[in-house]
Amino acid sequence: MSERWLDEIRWTSDGLVPVIAQQADSGKVMMFAWMNRESLALTVSEGYAVYWSRSRNRLWRKGEESGHRQKVLGVYLDCDEDVILLKIEQQGDIACHTGRESCFYRTLKDDQWQAVEPVLKDPQTIYKK
Repeated sequence: MSERWLDEIRWTSDGLVPVIAQQADSGKVMMFAWMNRESLALTVSEGYAVYWSRSRNRLWRKGEESGHRQKVLGVYLDCDEDVILLKIEQQGDIACHTGRESCFYRTLKDDQWQAVEPVLKDPQTIYKK
């Protein structure tokens, strides 16, 4: 399979592209992450989300520790060619390392960030490390 399509993406100066993961059936935004060329190519070839972890400086297969993988149903590039949207099927119904469905679980109310989504599973039971 040719990977010329990767050349059409406007990568950041450090070789990354921002990625939004959206639940395909509901349209809910589950998380935001980064990908490099290798992680995006692996995502397309494997059919499951592979991100680039800036904090760990390595590839990160979503769900590698938790089991909460993201099956990729579609890969979209925005009009400016600098943001990727993944339409996913979130396995285990948890995308966030806090044990919530989505990483976007806080809203600004009265000048404070307030959690508006419940913890579905205790993170200490998800991550064994």
